This record gives sequence, structure tokens and C-alpha cells, in this order.
Amino acid sequence: MARHLLTDFELMIVLAILRTGEHAYGAEIAREIETTGGRRVLMGAVYAALDRLERNGVVASSIGDPTPERGGRAKRYFRVTPRGVRAARQTQQALVALWRGLPQMKETPA
Repeated sequence: MARHLLTDFELMIVLAILRTGEHAYGAEIAREIETTGGRRVLMGAVYAALDRLERNGVVASSIGDPTPERGGRAKRYFRVTPRGVRAARQTQQALVALWRGLPQMKETPA
């Protein structure tokens, strides 16, 4: 089976969806990345990455019910697929393997 490695931003999106739960939507995903990951994100970049991840089978989406607070528009909810979980694990393993054994990356006392 071929490995599918995610970019750093794609990995953050997948992890944010997993942290947020089954009904994750764009603004909530961005907020989780900013709050937990400490990275500012643009909504356009989030949606572009979500579209790409969906085309690659890493995430899947569904449309919720229209809500009055959104002017009658429905939210698009995202969930991570089994393929997406595998991709996140493979990316983690690749990064840990590259990190391991580098003296420059060892913590030094402050």
C-alpha cells in the first residue's frame, strides 16, 4: 500500500477535525488550529485544503440543515475518513523518524 503523507497544514486540518468531532465545519476547524496550534489561518486556505483533502479521500463532507443565524444557509460538515487517519499516522511516523537522532533537536536546559 502506498504511503500518503500530508503537508503540515493538511495535517493540522485533519487533527483539528479529529479534535472538534464529527460535526466540524470550516470556521470551527480554523478556530481550533489558531487556538490549539497557534497558527493564524485564512478561511480561503482552509476551504481550499478541505476541498483537496476531500478529493484525495482524506476527509468527507456532508451538508447540514439550513440555520437562521447563517441567513438560511446550511453548514458543510467534515469528518476524517479511515484513509485520512492512516495518512495522519503515516505523516507522524515520517516526521518522528526524521526528527529522531538529531542532536540539534534535543532539548537543552534553559
